[in-house]
Amino acid sequence: MVPAYNDFSTFLRTYFDFKVQKISINAGFTCPNRDGLKGNGGCTYCNNQTFNPEYCRTEKSVEEQLKEGRMFFSRKYPEMKYLAYFQAYTNTYSELEVLKSKYEEALSVGGVVGLVIGTRPDCMPDDLLNYLEELQKKTFILVEYGIESTNDSTLRRINRGHTYAETVDAVKRTTSRGILTGGHVILGLPGESHEQIVNQAAELSKLPLSTLKLHQLQLIRGTKMAKEFEEHPEEFHLYEVDEYIDLVIDYVEHLRSNLVLERFVSQSPKELLIAPNWGLKNYEFTDRVKKRMSERGAYQGRLYKAF
Repeated sequence: MVPAYNDFSTFLRTYFDFKVQKISINAGFTCPNRDGLKGNGGCTYCNNQTFNPEYCRTEKSVEEQLKEGRMFFSRKYPEMKYLAYFQAYTNTYSELEVLKSKYEEALSVGGVVGLVIGTRPDCMPDDLLNYLEELQKKTFILVEYGIESTNDSTLRRINRGHTYAETVDAVKRTTSRGILTGGHVILGLPGESHEQIVNQAAELSKLPLSTLKLHQLQLIRGTKMAKEFEEHPEEFHLYEVDEYIDLVIDYVEHLRSNLVLERFVSQSPKELLIAPNWGLKNYEFTDRVKKRMSERGAYQGRLYKAF
């Protein structure tokens, strides 16, 4: 039976013949949209507390965080190997030697077989790409860009601090070095209609991305967006779970079929989440997507039109 979509676990099995788990790291980086280079206050939706498990604390070294994460997972899967996931803030935003030191510290930890590096499209200098190009000859490297939207007016509204053209440039420069490249988008950002969101899928399909994460818009306590919602709720459309499932399926059907889909939703801590609160774990949501795709006869790429 042909799978309904191209999933991340199958993708990883093409690189590893053993079980692999990502371990999130907070390596102490900041963001040009917070420190004043691009702006202050960050993206309107962002509260980085939503990203990291308990062991991710900047007072701990990269090595310590990885070892604690490894202990957590090894209880159930003693033979598992790990990808060090540099997740919090902008993990290419520092001097080259500082970045090299952090990455190589991670790779020195037993059981770590590669890196996943989360960053912004406007924070990938060529000297870092030169280094990563050499490093990926020896280990698994995946660079993941926060794209969020292909619509520049949306990017301005959420105070993203970069344009979609910068995303296109960064992705092309990264993949031209033979480096695996992923993207992250948020579905349901204010001002974007169902049609605009689905059209985004065709636009992203033009890029040489290997992987893509989809997340629902979440309103998080302590963010500027939460305040905007409180003052102007009419400007937001918060999806009910079944409505969002159909949006995801419409989106996936317009994506090229060889783009790997890592996830469809994000889970923020309950104490920080304002809405939507669906009460579903990631795997439960994914099971619902698969069931609904089967009911609709839907599959990835069904409506994709190559350019």
